[in-house]
Amino acid sequence: MKIAVVGAGPAGVRAVERLVAAGLRPMWLDEAPDGGGRVYQRPPPGLKRDPRTLYGFEAKRANALHGALDALKAKTHWRPDTLVWNIDPRARTLELLHGSHQETVGFDAALLCTGAMDRIIPIPGWTRPGVTTLGAAQIALKTQGCAIGERVALLGTGPLLWLLAYQYLKAGVRIAAVLDTTAFAHKAKAAPALMGGGAVFAKGLYYMAAVRARGVKIYEGIEPLAIEATAERVTGLSFRTRKGYPCSVRCDAVAMGWGLKPEAQLADLAGVPFRFDDLQHAWIPERDGAGRTPVAGIYLAGDGAGIGGAEVAELAGARAALALLEDTAHAVDAPTVAALDARLAALATFRAALEQAFPFPAALARDVPDAAVVCRCEGVTAGEVRGMAGAAPTGIARELNRAKSITRLGMGRCQGRVCGQAGADILAAALHMDVAAIGRLRAQAPVKPVPFTAQAAE
Repeated sequence: MKIAVVGAGPAGVRAVERLVAAGLRPMWLDEAPDGGGRVYQRPPPGLKRDPRTLYGFEAKRANALHGALDALKAKTHWRPDTLVWNIDPRARTLELLHGSHQETVGFDAALLCTGAMDRIIPIPGWTRPGVTTLGAAQIALKTQGCAIGERVALLGTGPLLWLLAYQYLKAGVRIAAVLDTTAFAHKAKAAPALMGGGAVFAKGLYYMAAVRARGVKIYEGIEPLAIEATAERVTGLSFRTRKGYPCSVRCDAVAMGWGLKPEAQLADLAGVPFRFDDLQHAWIPERDGAGRTPVAGIYLAGDGAGIGGAEVAELAGARAALALLEDTAHAVDAPTVAALDARLAALATFRAALEQAFPFPAALARDVPDAAVVCRCEGVTAGEVRGMAGAAPTGIARELNRAKSITRLGMGRCQGRVCGQAGADILAAALHMDVAAIGRLRAQAPVKPVPFTAQAAE
């Protein structure tokens, strides 16, 4: 039986671990040079860093995952540096790219553990040099041991905002300010529900307290206005305080992000239906609690199926592998299944509380200034998206893919992975419609750019 596992982060490692234990030898594919995912990303071979320094409180979990990963490679068809850029559920094939070599491989069942990416809200100046996502700023620290600037402003909301602030401080980086769009009172109100997270909640409190104790300027409940920059570099960030006063901070770099969104393009191409999740304010591929999708032979696990975090990803990867085994007439241990289901249910409750504590500020996305670029690949502004709403002849789009066809929103390199949700929020507000009714940008193959050299070689 040909089984393909896409992704070697926490979900992928634990899924493969279960499959190998059942006597199978899956094909294991990951776009990165090595596994671990983003949260437990390994530095390149030439950069040696102590795991405690690199992963902090998560060093033990990271070491365990890396140990399992290395032990499993020889027991699988391990394919790093390999992009899965298309999936055909009818032909049961994957299209792969390794370097300049393209390849089509078959599968009987596929388990997609594709992870997540930062979610951004476009604000004036966000496309200038020196502006990155929170995740990119963290990757620079993990993989290269460097910061994105000498005086960095961190903007957004969610656990990653505070974790990155803590990690940058530990690395000796000067932080100009932490600007959280969620008010302190809102987070405090959610604290009782968050206590069910146990050690995870305690670590989050520690990160926030450590940042405050270092005397970093902290502004909560703010409204970002613009990133100020010259042609060469960022110079500052302007915002309104919670009480509405204009303010600004001097900085030479900005990392921004409002939580994460699933990297679910392969699930889309596989024909998996999606639903709009109001709590996460995102489109989520449909699956049951075990990771089965409505498409036979397609399974999902980890943040690519809905944001849950690293621990949830590990458990969900193991659970989806057991579902796959059960569906292919392999024996599974019922108590193990029950234990995984119980733990996943408990963590789902905590995750819901976390989403409520750090909500996606949809109002900011709806109110992006007309002149601000939304789609940086094609240079489409918020005003152009709003121009698709209203009465004919200028208002001719009441659905996101129609707006895409007219404005080219989402037709660039990222294929709407960065700008799609913001474009939907803007269009929905202009039409006085619910954002779920606007729809989502349909995935297109290749899910990421394929170089012309690969086409020439083919």
